[in-house]
Amino acid sequence: MPAADRPPSPCPLPPTTPDRSETDAHLRAHGPAAPVLLPGGVPGYAITRHHALRAFLSHPEVAKDARHFAALRDGRIPPGWPLATFATVDGMTTADGADHRRLREPVARALTPRRVAELRTRVERLTAELLDGLAHHAAADGTVDLRHAFAYPLPMRVICELLGVDEEFRDRLHELSGLVVSTAIGPEAALAANRELIAVLGQVVAARRAAPGDDLTSALIAARREESASGLSERELTGTLLLMIVAGHETTLNLITNAVRALCAHRDQLALVREGRAGWADVVEETLRHDSPVAHFPFRYPTRDLDVGGTVIPRGTPVLASYAAAGRDPEAYGPDADRFDVTRRPAVRHLSFGHGPHVCPGAPLARLEARIALRALFTRFPDLALAVPEAELRPLPTFVGNSVAELPVRPGRDLGAADRS
Repeated sequence: MPAADRPPSPCPLPPTTPDRSETDAHLRAHGPAAPVLLPGGVPGYAITRHHALRAFLSHPEVAKDARHFAALRDGRIPPGWPLATFATVDGMTTADGADHRRLREPVARALTPRRVAELRTRVERLTAELLDGLAHHAAADGTVDLRHAFAYPLPMRVICELLGVDEEFRDRLHELSGLVVSTAIGPEAALAANRELIAVLGQVVAARRAAPGDDLTSALIAARREESASGLSERELTGTLLLMIVAGHETTLNLITNAVRALCAHRDQLALVREGRAGWADVVEETLRHDSPVAHFPFRYPTRDLDVGGTVIPRGTPVLASYAAAGRDPEAYGPDADRFDVTRRPAVRHLSFGHGPHVCPGAPLARLEARIALRALFTRFPDLALAVPEAELRPLPTFVGNSVAELPVRPGRDLGAADRS
């Protein structure tokens, strides 16, 4: 076979990469559907072009249920595979059709635009409290890890209050969710993290059964009927909580972190916001496009051999939705797609919250939290700057999430004397 006619060799996906944009550009060069090697040498594909990904996400012959995952069904996926949770958790992200609608409905009902709007005052109050407390997190030289001290606790508190998760469980749930989305841990660690996460969530459910409240977990428990077609099973209840906690804070955590990093690295863009030539909503949308909080989201499976932009993906192959790569697709966003530009008005909307029936129901809440957080942060600390060169920031040990593990900043003024007006 002539070299030009040979299918491209699969690209291994390293758990971390110092320059994700370079990796994504390499994947896009393979065409809309790039063959990849998942951990353990499992073959898969990544959809990296905007228009191809948008079509794929809503294709009627693409499924989410892991019974369509050929290698898993045939016993070729070893125990402790680091991506197993994404495929096997019982919840709306692994369901199709009527099952998906049944599992999604109570979550969507809890996150309607009206309900989200009602949370504004609470988010603003939590944001102010966290900014007031930044001094307690400052190192001797005045630097603060903003990811740990601000970007993490805000969405974690909001989602845990929505779910009725007691304070005692929150930090451990964050640690475990980080392990669940990691693609750099071994089989034993992956199995242990999943077992503990399910156990902690079982404690959350038990606490709400003993003392129901005005929260989503209590509502799910009250609605649960073992014999009802519309109720959630115990595994589905736990799986729903797992998905909401992981997606409900990790995505927003990465979004806020990435936005702060981008604004600190592009002071001209921050100036545009301060001059009123762009708004905080523009910052959020451009961050979602330019530096998506999720790089490669697992999994979808073609239910037949499927042609995607001239590449045939075999039935049952696991496919990644490569939101970060699609967000910088020059075919969708022009030759300057790699440029962070808060005044950009693209003809096509980014896909960072998905598309089609599985579009993220928490997107309005994530947007609200990010807008409030960024406005308050840069109002309180207008000279906030990175404490280290951007190139030295350490990426997360996963190709699922897209952000940095720490975000050391210098607030630019005495934290104790910050203006709290």
